[in-house]
Amino acid sequence: MIQSSKLLIADKWTDYELLDCGDGQKLERWGKYIFIRPDPQVIWPKVSPELWKNYDAVYQRSSSGGGAWSFVRKIPEHWTITYRSFKFKVRPTGFKHLGLFPEQQANWDWIMEMISGAQRPVSVLNLFGYTGGATLAAAAANAAVCHVDAARGMVEWCRENAALCGLGNAPVKYIVDDCLAFIRREIRRGKSYDAIIMDPPSFGRGKRGEVWKLEDNLWELLDECRKLLGEKPLFMLVNAYTANLSPLVLANMVRSVLSKRIGRIESGEIGLPVKSDGKILPCGIYCRWQA
Repeated sequence: MIQSSKLLIADKWTDYELLDCGDGQKLERWGKYIFIRPDPQVIWPKVSPELWKNYDAVYQRSSSGGGAWSFVRKIPEHWTITYRSFKFKVRPTGFKHLGLFPEQQANWDWIMEMISGAQRPVSVLNLFGYTGGATLAAAAANAAVCHVDAARGMVEWCRENAALCGLGNAPVKYIVDDCLAFIRREIRRGKSYDAIIMDPPSFGRGKRGEVWKLEDNLWELLDECRKLLGEKPLFMLVNAYTANLSPLVLANMVRSVLSKRIGRIESGEIGLPVKSDGKILPCGIYCRWQA
């Protein structure tokens, strides 16, 4: 199996910009609104302090470990930003996110290229699908998609994004469920998919208090997903956000779990360009397997 490494840079945006970052924070433009959010990887000083004087809201950490938004100006409850033909609803949430991970643009483009290039019907399983960026990329390339997330609100948000993109009638199944439980039911049903996308969290708790820790549970997840790949699979894409895993570790896991498949593996970091000085802000790691 061929294995390579590559840094992916999400640099095709017009409605999103990482204006500057430093001192544990990042300054971002989402459409016409500017936000300051914490980022633990930003351990260098700010390059352009004057840029930070103009913003609409800042997310401030609390001593208890949570946080809240502080608004300097009144902004809409939600608004839309665009990428290519896609429209996404965004809004400040209680967990510092705005409903989209802009670095994933680099993967959306690849997903569309892979599906369009297959020149055949393609079925896609998107696990931990969040608000649906990858789901919409696959659907726009005419794939049939099963979108799974345990949070009902995120699944409904994906439906809204699909409607905004003119994909409200696309062949997308929206499933609110624990991803691992859903995978196991699909295996028992004899289901299979041509492509699997997953973006598992670093840490989480289930409805019954079950603890999910990526380093401990990822192998089990990958091994179960292996059973859902069809006879002529197209690709598997895995994203991760924990600093405890390197791209090479992720690639080795995927290589091991798909050892009986002939294919090519690419892994690496994924990042956003910083407008102020051209740095690349690391935003996680990825691994792509393709037949």
